[in-house]
Amino acid sequence: MHRANLNDLLAFLAVGQERSFTKAAAKLGVSQSALSHTIRGLEERLGLRLLTRTTRSVAPTEAGERLLRTVGPRFEEIDAGSAFLSDCYYTHFSNAGIAAAADFPVYKRV
Repeated sequence: MHRANLNDLLAFLAVGQERSFTKAAAKLGVSQSALSHTIRGLEERLGLRLLTRTTRSVAPTEAGERLLRTVGPRFEEIDAGSAFLSDCYYTHFSNAGIAAAADFPVYKRV
């Protein structure tokens, strides 16, 4: 899967979770217009309407709700796995750094 497709899914998840293009755009750091174009492109590629839009609200369609339920948890798992690996890396190397520093002699400046 191309990175653009993943980014489009993340954009859709943000809109679906926030139920607002304004809030999702702020969360993602993009304009509402860019976000709207991204969602429209995703819908066109999938051949499905994912969101029902009115001037005052955004709600997932049946297909959109299903996509939220199936894809959303996968991205949460990826985030959790990345955080775990990052914590392991930090813990491993910060401990190693402390252990290595204790082995070095300390000289006083004369």
